[in-house]
Amino acid sequence: MTLKELLNNVDCLQTSGSVDGEIAGIAIDSRAVAAGYAFVAVRGTVTDGHNYIGKAVEQGASAIICEALPEQLADGVTYVQLADTEQSTGQLACNFYGQPSSRLRLVGVTGTNGKTTVATVLYNLFRRLGHKAGLISTVCNYIDGEAVPTDHTTPDPITLNQLLARMVEAGCAYVFMEVSSHSVVQNRIGGLHFAGGIFTNITRDHLDYHKTFENYLHAKQLFFTRLPKTAFAITNVDDRNGMVMVQNSKATVKTYSVQQVADFKAKLIESHFEGMYLEINGQEVGVQFIGKFNVSNLLAVYATAIQLGVDKMDALVALSEMRPVAGRFESLRSPSGYTAIVDYAHTPDALENVLRAIHGVLEGKGKVITVCGAGGNRDKGKRPLMAKEAVKQSDRVVITSDNPRFEEPQDIINDMLAGLDAKDMKKVLSIADRREAIRTACALAQKGDVVLVAGKGHEDYQEVKGVKHHFDDKEELLAAFA
Repeated sequence: MTLKELLNNVDCLQTSGSVDGEIAGIAIDSRAVAAGYAFVAVRGTVTDGHNYIGKAVEQGASAIICEALPEQLADGVTYVQLADTEQSTGQLACNFYGQPSSRLRLVGVTGTNGKTTVATVLYNLFRRLGHKAGLISTVCNYIDGEAVPTDHTTPDPITLNQLLARMVEAGCAYVFMEVSSHSVVQNRIGGLHFAGGIFTNITRDHLDYHKTFENYLHAKQLFFTRLPKTAFAITNVDDRNGMVMVQNSKATVKTYSVQQVADFKAKLIESHFEGMYLEINGQEVGVQFIGKFNVSNLLAVYATAIQLGVDKMDALVALSEMRPVAGRFESLRSPSGYTAIVDYAHTPDALENVLRAIHGVLEGKGKVITVCGAGGNRDKGKRPLMAKEAVKQSDRVVITSDNPRFEEPQDIINDMLAGLDAKDMKKVLSIADRREAIRTACALAQKGDVVLVAGKGHEDYQEVKGVKHHFDDKEELLAAFA
């Protein structure tokens, strides 16, 4: 591909040098640059790529795409100036990898909670129905059956398009992708062609980045506003912002609900720790998931499958065969007769939903013991809210460390405890060591009780002072059982 072809549909302010040279690769990290590459200098939230232009040239870059030209231009290197490199990187990546998203039916899932479950169940459902499919998610990316480890909910534009191109090569027809609010604002999904979008819900999260809830909501809404006319938008009208999300969308809008009239409607008939019986658009089906929030998640999956052309009965049969996603309301039975549940709930709303689901099954016949914490270097405002929610719906609460990152675990715990009054504190223990906190909760549990370990879900590490140490809530529970 020539540099001229790479710059197709990208507005350039000026160019210095030839645009007819071949481009061997594209990178936004100077360490990934090799001979013949185009280096895109992006002003990130932590570092400014313009500071690494010299390094990229040393590494062999033949083209530099930037917002501000360096004072000295290297011989034999073409410099391209853009108004906003972050906004253009997605289009550049799409161009380099041959517009892979236009050769797939790409569906994006956005919302505060439920993204991983909806995207993963869709991926598994379509593969169960005999289709080759891809998944881009918080837990792991998949190119049909090949696992590709992930570090972010939504990768950077170059990694993303490279993944999509590999999916095309592997013969995938469908790709289901979590779309984070960060990825919308940072234009990581720029240039992609979406066949559809799904909105799950929106509650307080990521305010350390977005600053206000309004900014966070707008980031989610922008995803639907940018969908093309040919796409569909499926929105949860049980969420008060469900229709706000799609109010400016050109896509065909479909609604789903467990509470009101909608295109896709579900009702919970019966629930226990092994699964639920649902009625979806008048048809009963048994599923291996728990909780009202999962009724909504599965309804979103069903609605999407129908929009993608799946037969209604085939979709229901496939749903009945699906299993919960790792670390999402994952249930373990102890030898002594209590149930332990591992869940990723790390927002007040998610914690409320999981605890309500537990009470819905228990029906007052057992106690609930909750282990939870909050992540370091993230929105501090939700910490006391999470503690209050845990105490409100639990008989005992053990507040502990999550991923403290660069904060002191006890400082985070103190922020959580600040949301509790003297009456609340009678229910609470605070144990900074997460392993000891889990063991203590298990020691308190008796036959018929439920121990909820919330916050980390599928994660198999704890991040402390920039280092990831192996830690798996499920492993710790099994050890406590023994």
